Amino acid sequence: MKSSISKYIAEIGKLPLEDRVNAINEMRVELHKISPFASEPVDCVLWVKQNDVHANDYNPNSVAPPEMELLKVSILSDGYTQPIVAMPDENGQFEVIDGFHRNRCGKEDLDIKTRVMGYLPIVKIKEDRTDKSDRIAATIRHNRARGKHKVEAMSDIVVELKRRNWADEKISRELGMDQDEILRLCQITGLADLFQDQQFSKSWDIEGQVTEKDFEELTDDISTYGEEAEKFRTVNTSDENRIFHTYEKWECHKAGFYATTKEDMTKTECEEEYRKFLSDIPKFEATLKKVITEWKNSCEHYLTNSSMNRIAWLGQASACYALGIPSSYRGGFFLLTEIEQEAANQSALKYLNKWLVENKRKEVTMEEAYSGDRQSDIY
Repeated sequence: MKSSISKYIAEIGKLPLEDRVNAINEMRVELHKISPFASEPVDCVLWVKQNDVHANDYNPNSVAPPEMELLKVSILSDGYTQPIVAMPDENGQFEVIDGFHRNRCGKEDLDIKTRVMGYLPIVKIKEDRTDKSDRIAATIRHNRARGKHKVEAMSDIVVELKRRNWADEKISRELGMDQDEILRLCQITGLADLFQDQQFSKSWDIEGQVTEKDFEELTDDISTYGEEAEKFRTVNTSDENRIFHTYEKWECHKAGFYATTKEDMTKTECEEEYRKFLSDIPKFEATLKKVITEWKNSCEHYLTNSSMNRIAWLGQASACYALGIPSSYRGGFFLLTEIEQEAANQSALKYLNKWLVENKRKEVTMEEAYSGDRQSDIY
């Protein structure tokens, strides 16, 4: 058998480049079929022409220029150590699932392109995972742990999956998100500018993202955790005083805080109404009083989170309470003059401290309420 294989390999070695690559690929495919690792895509790496590999239109992962340059240096020095994950399309080409930037390096860097002779290494995604929603999920899983996601693109992806009738539970399982994060991504279009310069893994710290380390199943059953509390539970996070409620208990959620639009109103109209509301300090403070009095679960969930901008949340919550305007139109804050902005902020701080004192917590300064070391202003 060894002599037969050697003879066949010798014959392949005499072929022109394109025919030789095709023959090697065919051999690998046949060997893959009988391999004990046939269920693993990495068992069959193929070399395909670069022109037959194209990027997908939904990748939310971004790489900074220095990191892109480092990737080029790595490939030049060490070669391709990871193939590009792809799937065949209807045109006989391959759509990238993971490896968008490795794909770019092979095409854009002349030295790399010359060395690999215009080819790229790929592995095909499993045949039962070729639906677009499955491909999107695969891309997110590959990128999510190591990259910087463009949050607006990530939001679009979650919305796309929901349009494809993916339940939140499935999105959570497939993409590794918690329900709180999915909810925010569904309305994040108006908030994307807040997060675009931050690593995705830290972007959601604004609302104290809870991970598997904190709990296995989100519930308000305090007996499960042995906590001594009446109507809420405290999850074991870095902040022992943080209170969590499941989102269906948030009054702000029921009021439309996380909606993306307001019926019969344009974005400009919503932002103008938002501006007028915040500039009317007596009306704003009267609403703040109602929010901290009536939205018990929401205030416990958000105002005990010392790592988010609580001033901004109170402004957004009040506008939602009084006007039904979602938080996505918070841009109205920037229509205020600097003096008006400061007045609104001071009012929000006053009522934040009222709530904290009433709940036997320490008052905070404006800087502490802003959590300035963690994030920017989110009005």
